Amino acid sequence: MLPTFPPGQLVSRSVAGCLLVATMAASLAGCATPDRLATATAYPEDFRARYPIVLTESPTALDIFPSARGLDKSNVQRIRSFAADYLVNGQGPIVIQMPNNGGGGYSIGRSAVDQIRQQLHASGVKGYVQVGTYLPNDPVQASPIRLSYVGLNARTARPCGEWPRDLASGSSMEGWENKAYWNFGCATQSNFAKQVADPRDLAAPRGETPGDVSMRTRAIGRVRMGDDPSVKWQVRNSSIGSAGGN
Repeated sequence: MLPTFPPGQLVSRSVAGCLLVATMAASLAGCATPDRLATATAYPEDFRARYPIVLTESPTALDIFPSARGLDKSNVQRIRSFAADYLVNGQGPIVIQMPNNGGGGYSIGRSAVDQIRQQLHASGVKGYVQVGTYLPNDPVQASPIRLSYVGLNARTARPCGEWPRDLASGSSMEGWENKAYWNFGCATQSNFAKQVADPRDLAAPRGETPGDVSMRTRAIGRVRMGDDPSVKWQVRNSSIGSAGGN
């Protein structure tokens, strides 16, 4: 709306121009007012975007429960597998902690620590091994010997179990859309990250290995002789397959 002035009142051109500009600016400002309707915050539909897998430097631990006779075959296999993972992803020293809860368990643990160090050395671990103690939280429970190192691990960027939105709210339409709920797919991502043998494979592919020279020579020789270079697999019925009388 343009400004009006009382009859008979003289207004200079400069004042009238300023009032006209101010009125037009107010009108344009009213047109530029944003919509007051609040829109719900959208979240990524793909669970790989909600729970991406990241590489972190975090500790990896292994608990060993030795007996009075020392390490058994099962413990030896666990220690060797732990050492193999350390050689691939670990850095720095390996820390061995014994429970310091008194009694005869300390002497048994000290003997087992020497055996653990021997198994680590036999598995190719040449670095420094630190030995210490820790105080168990509950002296009644069995206290293991704990091996740990800091290395490269894969995990989800945020933990599972987050529920920022209702699955089916009674007071609104939130959760009634045909969309995946927030925590959907987190367990899949977390389990996949734990099962990867080498976390670096998630960042970049491995380099190609040389071809099989003997297999290539065999195929070329077959082609030169005019034979089929493909491998012919023979399928034989097992005892289970022949149980039906075939």
